[in-house]
Amino acid sequence: MSKKGEPRASGPDARTWAGVGAYVAITLVLMFWPAGTIDWRRGWLFLTLFIILMFCAISWIARDNPELFSARSKVQSGVKSWDGLLAPLIVLVILAIVPLAALDNARFRWLPMPDWVTFLGYALLAIGFMGTTWAQSVNRHFETTVRLQSDRGHRVIDGGPYAHIRHPGYAFAAPMMAGMALSLGSLVALIAAGVATLLLAIRTLGEDAMLRRELPGYADYAARVKQRWVPGIW
Repeated sequence: MSKKGEPRASGPDARTWAGVGAYVAITLVLMFWPAGTIDWRRGWLFLTLFIILMFCAISWIARDNPELFSARSKVQSGVKSWDGLLAPLIVLVILAIVPLAALDNARFRWLPMPDWVTFLGYALLAIGFMGTTWAQSVNRHFETTVRLQSDRGHRVIDGGPYAHIRHPGYAFAAPMMAGMALSLGSLVALIAAGVATLLLAIRTLGEDAMLRRELPGYADYAARVKQRWVPGIW
């Protein structure tokens, strides 16, 4: 039974599925309008895999952390001012990966890539996507923005991937974004993926500092789990 003020654990609702439909529609436009054609095999293969991964993620989260759908359906109060600027910038840069790849691989063929690059992209995309889903499945506080979730009983999460690194959602997002670019056969789109990864690293530093200051027990957790993204490195 949820506490007062907390979202009920009801799983995906009509708003969730509408969001999925809107995201697919936006992705279609961002892919095939810059491509200048719908006859783009790598584009269709990417979209098929992406939809499959989305449905796998929704099923996983619905089973293990259903209240997250409600928590992520809107921007909550108390968002840090710096993240109010950074979060939408990150979203825009990630969205830019797809049209850049379309311009590169489908329309102008600036840097033609062999199929093995595409297959590498599929692997990175799947690993990154499902790794991020793993983090979401164990963390009830995995919202879209950075804030102290005092209204939702914010506490330290140290299970699943959080037993090994402090910010697995961001860590797995990096290969996911690289996989988006490569699965579409584009090295040019890797530029946007790299910029987005840098922005996520900056966000990680800001969020980590905020949690150290404001979330009870986080400093002790950080002393046990020393790395933010990569065990033994950072």
